[in-house]
Amino acid sequence: QVQLVESGGGLVQPGGSLRLSCAASGIIRSINNMAWYRQAPGKERELVAAITSGGSTNYADSVKGRFTISRDNAKNTVYLQMNSLKAEDTAVYYCNADVKDPYRYLEVWGQGTLVTVSS
Repeated sequence: QVQLVESGGGLVQPGGSLRLSCAASGIIRSINNMAWYRQAPGKERELVAAITSGGSTNYADSVKGRFTISRDNAKNTVYLQMNSLKAEDTAVYYCNADVKDPYRYLEVWGQGTLVTVSS
């Protein structure tokens, strides 16, 4: 069974930085797209950033210039470097990946990690 495990969330002051990590485990043949989503209280889940297996990226307008997504294909891990954090970045952040195991393609979600931006 393929799993995604996030880490790196926490409490940070406005203007601060955090780095989220998400590692995939299990029997994995390949991983195509990887992405970070977030869901703030009372709001729908939204795409924050995504990265292809080749390294192409796209970002939500609200985080462009502040967040950077990257991945280490050898470690099946995706990262989200978040700088200049704002209160409106407060949310549960979820990792998402398109994974191929020995039998099929799967869309896998992590359990989420809470990021709180507050003074």
